[in-house]
Amino acid sequence: MSCVEGFLANVIVKLRLLCCCSEFCEHYIGLGEIRFRCSFCTSCSFWISYRYGHLFVEVLLLVVILFLLSQKSYKPPKRPLTNKEIDELCDDWVPEPLIPSLNEEMQYEPPVLESAAGPHTIIGGKEVVNFASANYLGLIGHQKLLDSCSSALEKYGVGSCGPRGFYGTIDVHLDCEARIANFLGTPDSILYSYGLSTMFSVIPAFSKKGDIIAADEGVHWGIQNGLYLSRSTVVYFKHNDMDSLRNTLENISSKNKRIKKLRRYIVVEAVYQNSGQIAPLDEIIRLKEKYRFRVLLDESNSFGVLGISGRGLTEHYGVPAEKLDIITAAMGHALASEGGFCTGSARVIDHQRLSSSGYVFSASLPPYLASTAITAIDILEENPYLITKLKNNIAALWRGGL
Repeated sequence: MSCVEGFLANVIVKLRLLCCCSEFCEHYIGLGEIRFRCSFCTSCSFWISYRYGHLFVEVLLLVVILFLLSQKSYKPPKRPLTNKEIDELCDDWVPEPLIPSLNEEMQYEPPVLESAAGPHTIIGGKEVVNFASANYLGLIGHQKLLDSCSSALEKYGVGSCGPRGFYGTIDVHLDCEARIANFLGTPDSILYSYGLSTMFSVIPAFSKKGDIIAADEGVHWGIQNGLYLSRSTVVYFKHNDMDSLRNTLENISSKNKRIKKLRRYIVVEAVYQNSGQIAPLDEIIRLKEKYRFRVLLDESNSFGVLGISGRGLTEHYGVPAEKLDIITAAMGHALASEGGFCTGSARVIDHQRLSSSGYVFSASLPPYLASTAITAIDILEENPYLITKLKNNIAALWRGGL
């Protein structure tokens, strides 16, 4: 017998409890049980073993909890706000600013050029050497470009005032697209009105939600925005690191069971705008063919710069252009014009004419800029020494000779 049982066996407490007969019953605590017995009726006699009393308490608590949960929470009565209360709330409300507060760095005013952005320009009345512009071949201000631009202005006017699919296509647009394709050795090309809109539009036109893109973490902002707009699954690999790219493609291919049913892309720049490094195209092509990915290459900073004749990264590495699926470039750098283009197979180009937002909805490239781009390519093809001069200037700058 335990100490508790011994204590209960020797202690009898007589209590008066109210029972169903409105009389008092005697409550005895005896050995091993608690008895309730009414002295006036036998129906009120029952007992509970204290050994299982905790179960009775737990059940009782559970019933109480369920009862409380089932009750509706108290809500204060609703009433409309008075005009005075509304005025007080309006007076206390402080709206968030539309723009963040400007710090000293954000208030910096960029220099204003007072002449053409050529090798030498004028700022604040003083002639300076211009290392900031992307005028790689020095074609800004070239007389042939000025003559071509003037002739196009006289013939076509300034703008097109319409998208390409709705009375915005002018014959000079088609001539420019054919000239670019012929120069790069591709079947066809397509023009865009703005350089950045090329990447904004091309990537979402081909890569959709659920598709996979392996992109270099060092790509410029225009490409990053295109990746975001595509809503694809984007996996970044280390900047210009082919081991990282190989591991990324391996992980994507091995961990995704639906990999064969998804469109897969590698997005890189030929010459990275943020670092100046050159992408190892030969290794990228090898990995592309091994893991069966498509390659989108941006040649904005390599077109007119790399290769013997300025045809870009493909010529630099001796890789045929058809090895790449999509090639894009801005024409506001070496060509000293504006706009952008995408070149590739006829199917790739035709798809963009119906599915690329920047092409379908934007007013077409002003005709004089298309004419200027054609003339710039002609100058580049007729004067290969421009590429040699550019490379010599780069070498001199690296040696610190300037």
